[in-house]
Amino acid sequence: MDGMTANDLSHVVDADRAHVWHHLVQHKPFETGEPKIIVEGKGMRVWDQNGKEHIDAVSGGVWTVNVGYGRESIANAVRDQILKMNFFGGTTGSIPGALFAEKLMSKMPGMKRVYYANSGSEANEKAFKMVRQIAHKRYGGKKHKILYRDRDYHGSTLATMSAGGQDERNAQYGPFAPGFVRVPHCMEYRKHEQDGAPEENYGVWAANQIEEVILREGPDTVGALCLEPVTAGGGVITPPDGYWERVQEICDKYDILLHIDEVVCGVGRTGVWFGYQNYGIKPDFVTMAKGVASGYAAISCCVTSEKVFDLFKDDASDPMNYFRDISTFGGCTAGPAAAMENMRIIEDEDLLANTLVMGERMLANLQALAEKHPVIGDVRGKGLFCGAELVTDRNTKEPMDEKRVGAVVADCMQQGVIIGATNRSIPSRNNTLTFSPALIATADDIDEITEAVDRALGRVFG
Repeated sequence: MDGMTANDLSHVVDADRAHVWHHLVQHKPFETGEPKIIVEGKGMRVWDQNGKEHIDAVSGGVWTVNVGYGRESIANAVRDQILKMNFFGGTTGSIPGALFAEKLMSKMPGMKRVYYANSGSEANEKAFKMVRQIAHKRYGGKKHKILYRDRDYHGSTLATMSAGGQDERNAQYGPFAPGFVRVPHCMEYRKHEQDGAPEENYGVWAANQIEEVILREGPDTVGALCLEPVTAGGGVITPPDGYWERVQEICDKYDILLHIDEVVCGVGRTGVWFGYQNYGIKPDFVTMAKGVASGYAAISCCVTSEKVFDLFKDDASDPMNYFRDISTFGGCTAGPAAAMENMRIIEDEDLLANTLVMGERMLANLQALAEKHPVIGDVRGKGLFCGAELVTDRNTKEPMDEKRVGAVVADCMQQGVIIGATNRSIPSRNNTLTFSPALIATADDIDEITEAVDRALGRVFG
């Protein structure tokens, strides 16, 4: 424990460099340089091993710490719960599991059941397994295909990568599971790269491309459609007008279950509890993770409608007629205990409203930067989930070289501002700066973030 509190963290740095395998990082530079270690966080700010302060514009690097760092009330809720009862397998219930499920369902009209797991990847796999089991129960296994969208991301397991629309993330990890079929993206800014895309009513056209895939595959073979409400790592892509209404019509027409992946957008990120609620969608599955407990404990949820749940108990005499699945750490009580307190904070501090106001400010600031810096080709986002796509030419929309995009991120880091960028996602399309500050962000925080971007763009591009 001494190494966790000592002023001299050189041994910690050495231990990290010698033994820790970091995520999404090339480790060769650590042979001569130091890995960054985040030692402390408070509110919107974190400090590294050298004592340098940073404002965090990406909520823990991966869009997670929605209510900010240092929340003592969440820590206390977790401590009190795990001292009383820390774990029992999900074959039984728990007090925080029951109470959080009740609270969560009050925010999700039309949804009814919560299946607990420990990561977004796992939550999505649960939904995939449910779809496959329904296919066998009702359709002789035929209606088993799961559609996913180009540029969307649903996890890092082999099954979720089989539904991964980011080719660089998938590269070198195949072969993948059969029965997953890609549909085109709905990114209006790059519609010129899609054959036949119209100037008008692009959203309806983009949704109709899904119907074309369904007809090609055979509607009697397609069980579900899995989509992010706002595409995250694929470029912070907000859906065009008319898109979601048409998607809902298509799913209803062909009896296709609609699975909404809210791992990033869920629990306030877009200014409503769940991103799909911006668009009037009626999903059959909603999966969530990151912001559910703001990173204070590991938890994910696969939420279903009662209609889906009933399919797994309609014949109690059949010993196979239930969801034969378990998530070991879905039985941890720390997750729902933290999630309940996380939700209370969002309500009591009116963070949904703050997210809408601060999101408008961030988009306005980024638009102002676009007027000043020609390298910004497009600004988009919803709530405190924003992106700025960098291009070499606004007319051709040629993507900016990702090394120069990375230089902007690095310059901001040097200034003490942590921003993100699309990372090993789309070949030759990793050119979008990403922003997802905590829902507690103030106007001064937003201005500090975008001012740093302004300086970085000036230094990198002149």
